[in-house]
Amino acid sequence: MPHQHDTGYTGTFGTLCDDYPDSSIYPTKDFRTEWGPVFHRGRLDGSARILVIGQDPAQHEIVVRRILVGEAGHRIQGFLAKLGIDRSYVMVNTFLYSVYGQGGGTKHQNDPAILQYRNRWLDALIPGTKVEAVVALGTLADGAWQAWKATPIGAASTAGFAKITHPTQPESSAKGDKTKYAAAIKAMLANWNTGLQTLKPFVKHPDTPRAVVPYGTTIQPGDLADIPESDLPAGSPPWMCGAANFAKRTGDTAEAKRITITVTVPKEFRP
Repeated sequence: MPHQHDTGYTGTFGTLCDDYPDSSIYPTKDFRTEWGPVFHRGRLDGSARILVIGQDPAQHEIVVRRILVGEAGHRIQGFLAKLGIDRSYVMVNTFLYSVYGQGGGTKHQNDPAILQYRNRWLDALIPGTKVEAVVALGTLADGAWQAWKATPIGAASTAGFAKITHPTQPESSAKGDKTKYAAAIKAMLANWNTGLQTLKPFVKHPDTPRAVVPYGTTIQPGDLADIPESDLPAGSPPWMCGAANFAKRTGDTAEAKRITITVTVPKEFRP
């Protein structure tokens, strides 16, 4: 059976990958530049109907070399499915590199060179394409969108827009407290329901027309969706598409965790 895969970066996107900023632009004290940049996930052929702006790549994204493939990715994949979007999307992050430490992202969000490069991606992804709506995952992503909208090219865009709570904000805010986590999930899903209603009128060409089924107060299995094989580089193993937590930062110190990612093949895929 033939395997689908992402065909890589060509044309304008190939040039953007050739010209990516390094540690002279992304300071190593605030970004894990040693793992390299992670650029996108989804369609780069102009067929995307929704653009998702995320924050920064975590350990799963660093391993897979595509953004939003961990828990946040499976949650947002389910969010898009509720809008009838199963394939026609493209995703980019506010930052090319994983943020290291507290406040690093906020400090550098509008650094001129970071902003300029990010805007080049948005310039290539939105004008003259089929993008009908944009969703920003959290405050930093919203800031990235607003900065682009302040440019002459961005100001001309008529795409619908919604800012929603970042998909893993409940985990980061609860810090292991089950009561706080339950409250945070409930609040996030209420926010996402509002986002769905905001975006739905703009998505005029869904992959599969669906009535929007709102979220409840907890995340259910049906609210998640696997990452399509066609989003990943050629030869990616199938377990990278699933929801298993296959990549973890490991080590006894902050320095060790910074430089070490342990990858474990899920049990169901072991020989």
